Amino acid sequence: MDYQQTLDWLYAQLPMFSRTGAAAYKPGLQTSIDLDTYFHHPHKRFKSIHVGGTNGKGSTSHMLASIFQSQGYRVGLYTSPHLVDFRERIRIDGEMIPKEAVTDFVNRFRDSNYQGHPSFFELTMMMAFDWFASSRVDYAVIEVGMGGRLDSTNIITPELSIITNISKDHTQFLGATLPEIALEKAGIIKTGIPCVIGEAEGEIREVFEEKASMEGTTILFAQDFMPLQRCTANPDGGLDCSSPICGDFYCELGGDYQKKNINTVLAAVCELRRIGIELDDCAIREGLSNVTKLSGLAGRWMKVSDSPLTVCDTGHNEAGIRYTMEQLDRIAGARGGRKHIVIGFVADKDIDNIIELLPKDATYYLTQASIPRALPAYQLQEKFRSHGIEGNVYPSPKEATETARYQASAEDVIYIGGSTFIVADFLT
Repeated sequence: MDYQQTLDWLYAQLPMFSRTGAAAYKPGLQTSIDLDTYFHHPHKRFKSIHVGGTNGKGSTSHMLASIFQSQGYRVGLYTSPHLVDFRERIRIDGEMIPKEAVTDFVNRFRDSNYQGHPSFFELTMMMAFDWFASSRVDYAVIEVGMGGRLDSTNIITPELSIITNISKDHTQFLGATLPEIALEKAGIIKTGIPCVIGEAEGEIREVFEEKASMEGTTILFAQDFMPLQRCTANPDGGLDCSSPICGDFYCELGGDYQKKNINTVLAAVCELRRIGIELDDCAIREGLSNVTKLSGLAGRWMKVSDSPLTVCDTGHNEAGIRYTMEQLDRIAGARGGRKHIVIGFVADKDIDNIIELLPKDATYYLTQASIPRALPAYQLQEKFRSHGIEGNVYPSPKEATETARYQASAEDVIYIGGSTFIVADFLT
């Protein structure tokens, strides 16, 4: 098979949760353990950092990978989902896995006598681990797919576990309450492996403390430690920051929500240093100031045009939307312009609470992504109307954005988001 045929086979034979939803969800570790055994335990041939949580785990993973790379380590990075190219999921030093490596791994799997039936995510994860091992990375930053306890990545024994935060998402799989979701996420906390928690309050904090105590390990709450002392918006779109950890630095990721992610990353760096991993001040500053260049991160409060200011963001749950809407409102107010929102969602998400967070004084362009899970735009229009918001329907993010750009004035702000896949279609 050539590369395109390989991708077609992957998508056809192994349904991808991000595209098809619950039918592709396969909790539990046994298949991952069996695959790992069959491929001779590749994850044991490199050191890893495990990153979970509800929001910010992708940005946190990319920032850490960028810092490690700036230190001179050979760094693997495994994240999901991808936006445009499948190979975004698997990178070494920011470079996507070669097409030939994807084809070679899938051909080896298909030609083997392996009897199991892995999911798309399980096989893709093993592809990443196999490539990292054969490429002799020093460290790999591994992002959890969903949850933690039963996520297929949870077969690794990392140097450090990180959980960014907890909010409601994937409640049909992880639990209806925040403590229930926290318990699933806490499943990546392992015996004797230190853990950093970005933010947690009340019952959620207690869940993590009890799990860490049960596993006999240390836990550091970044919100208590607060290594980030100053963080203000830079005119170029990033953040000017200061920390006793590494001094003054610039972070090119400009979303308001990145302040907490940066705080979590700096706390993680302190823990990594404590256990003997070399990460000097210069590497931290260099890594944070060049995250997109070094790691390939895209879609996080990503500015794609200046006039009118146009940004896209992959935040897709209540906490993520709340941050982006607050920032959108502030920027539009400062510019004296109107807000134009190109938005769509997946069909299996409860969006009523999200819609309540959206501004009533914006112009809405309702659309749908090109995946089976997408909520049809006309159904989205009905849902918006039930919340007292009117919006016109467009068949694709491209047409919705083109209309918004035609109608917007130079001082206006256009936001594209609601779903990772709206952003993916737009960037494509």
